[in-house]
Amino acid sequence: MASWSEFASDEPRLADAIRVLIQQYGPGLGYLATVRADGGPRVHPVSPVITDEGLFCFVVDSPKRRDLERDGRYALHSFPPEESDDEAYVAGRARPVTDQARVDRLAGNLRAAPQVDWRLFEFTVDVAMVARHGSNGATPLAGGERSERPAVQVWLDPAGAVTAPEGSVAGPRRRGRRRAVEEQPVPAS
Repeated sequence: MASWSEFASDEPRLADAIRVLIQQYGPGLGYLATVRADGGPRVHPVSPVITDEGLFCFVVDSPKRRDLERDGRYALHSFPPEESDDEAYVAGRARPVTDQARVDRLAGNLRAAPQVDWRLFEFTVDVAMVARHGSNGATPLAGGERSERPAVQVWLDPAGAVTAPEGSVAGPRRRGRRRAVEEQPVPAS
């Protein structure tokens, strides 16, 4: 499992694109998917925090926090922009931050209310994706025309045992110990 910093070092343009989509309205906004005790999905809006240290989220006492404490698997999806359907997605494992100095530093920098029962989680990155939709991001075709299918870029951490989405046409390229995957548009079925 890669830290956000490791991922951003390996794929800085993709990390920047994700950061822009997550923070497009100022503070980070996204939908956090967790795994319920019965194995089903649970989705909640959250305010993720991306710093040079990592990808974090302050989570109050709630079903989603209990999900993360029991089974750290998560998926985070950006809120949709008003002017496009571009999207960012990150998935991996969440783990509680136990270093009190780090918790205090991030809480102070982000003005997290000390009287609230929250816990700070760091999110590792097994897979990261950006999909650009529409004329600004659609994949160029022969002759300079634009496809209606999204241009998708996916990064996989081979240590995370995550595979490319089913049905995608992907070609791996090596960079350091991580694997980046540039995806081509997926044909409509």
